[in-house]
Amino acid sequence: MNGILVECVPNFSEGRDRGVIDQITREIEQIEGVLLLDVDAGKATNRTVVTMVGPPAAILEAAVRSAKKACELIDMRNHRGEHPRFGAMDVCPLVPVSGISLAEAAEWAHRLAKRLAGEVGMTIFCYEAAATTPRRKNLAEVRAGEYEGLAAKLALPDWQPDYGPAQFNARSGATAVGARDFLVAYNVNLNTTSTRRANAIAFDVREKGRELRENGALTGKILRDATGEPLWQPGTLKATKAIGWFIEEYGIAQVSMNLTDIGITPVHVAFDEVCAKAAERGVRVTGSELVGVVPLRSMLEAGRYFLEKQQRSVGVSDDELVKIAVRSLGLADLTPFDPSEKIIEYAIAKRQKAQRSLQNLTVRGFVEETASESAAPGGGSVAALLGALAAALGTMVANLSAHKRGWDERWQEFSGQAAAGKQLHMRLGQLIDEDTRAFDAIMAALGMPRATDADKQARSQALRDATLQAIAVPLQTMRVAAQTYDLLEAMAKTGNPASISDVGVGVLCATAAVRGAHLNVRINAGGLKNPGEAAAMLAEANQIAQRAAQRETAILALVEGHLTA
Repeated sequence: MNGILVECVPNFSEGRDRGVIDQITREIEQIEGVLLLDVDAGKATNRTVVTMVGPPAAILEAAVRSAKKACELIDMRNHRGEHPRFGAMDVCPLVPVSGISLAEAAEWAHRLAKRLAGEVGMTIFCYEAAATTPRRKNLAEVRAGEYEGLAAKLALPDWQPDYGPAQFNARSGATAVGARDFLVAYNVNLNTTSTRRANAIAFDVREKGRELRENGALTGKILRDATGEPLWQPGTLKATKAIGWFIEEYGIAQVSMNLTDIGITPVHVAFDEVCAKAAERGVRVTGSELVGVVPLRSMLEAGRYFLEKQQRSVGVSDDELVKIAVRSLGLADLTPFDPSEKIIEYAIAKRQKAQRSLQNLTVRGFVEETASESAAPGGGSVAALLGALAAALGTMVANLSAHKRGWDERWQEFSGQAAAGKQLHMRLGQLIDEDTRAFDAIMAALGMPRATDADKQARSQALRDATLQAIAVPLQTMRVAAQTYDLLEAMAKTGNPASISDVGVGVLCATAAVRGAHLNVRINAGGLKNPGEAAAMLAEANQIAQRAAQRETAILALVEGHLTA
């Protein structure tokens, strides 16, 4: 799934009747181009959080159809639950994923609001980036009074809806439609059943904090300013909303948080802060849960954070970082945590039709694919693979050095080098497939029709563009593979001496990658009608190759010095 993508996270006021939930989500599944990533139903909250992703137009169609079904099936007059709410489809935010800005997502949110009002007859308030007034930016303000206070709210001049009827609809209530950045709904589990204690912890950490009272007490007379407004003591976490509640199905209380900007307050920071505040009140944290999906970067940041606290190298695989995060945050405390379902990038990949990826093949599969009669994968992909192996070997030596007995004070030095090496081998892994795609583009251009002059011109242009890309990709392989020499040289000089032979093999792989990619740059440049178009790229490739030969000689001399010492 490429191009412009938005995530849509409608919340429906039904979390107990699976038949109703399935009928709503079935409307989403019928829309071509939309991937239904997650359906998170909560019995205590009586609320279902649905996560879907796709192109904006398709997402709007799915949102409208699911909203219409929700309004048919959910009667708010009978709804009770722990979570604040005021409508059958309570909220429906759009979140930019790729190829679209937040401002553009807000424009789509207004289109959605118009359709929900016009086609379904819903009462719509716009919030966050789609808000029509500053007061409506905050969802809590828009939903204040909840369903029970909605009729009175709609009678106020300041709270006329942005779209749809201003009359109270007792059956479906109202809906907040907005656009926002990623919001992570995150609950921390406590070893108590006390909602009061959970709320106290929530007030400790949430940005809004709590109302100040006389003598710093938790109960008693509220302190007010000269205008009579309550004074507030801010909480410790910015960009965080939180409440405490009791979850009957699990028999525990939770601190339930919305992390509205994970760049300001990441998941792991929120977790540790709740742990600290809970301990101050004699309460222990037993784990946590993510509602809906979470961006991969949140899990990787958490994994690195907890490894650094242990003074261990962070230059491990993404899969290992995710495992560390899951264990450290206790994300499997209540229910199993499946990364392929809960991490948005993994969930998208799982639901897409599998694309042919060389770097995901087994070693044997890659070798056999290379040995087949097909011209691709060829030397360019193999060169990128060799570069990835060079970086991987350097990363391995850095990780081993970080854990070497007696070198504990140097763990950060080697951890940083391992993290840099990881970035190199991941990029070179991508170039394995990019090289084959560049070759496929040339073959596709060669197969274009030549019946008319216009056909010939289009074919010629496509062939030129594809050939330039087929030069640019191996040149990029050369650039990245050449960077592995810095890591390998550092490991030869200061890394674990027991791994010096691994450094040597890495150097040989790096040189093979550079020289092999250089051959591809040269042969593809020969396919241009005007070779001068690639002159600058050829000159750069020649320089990289010459420098690589010099660096190979110097680093191998260091390796030989260790072996003969």
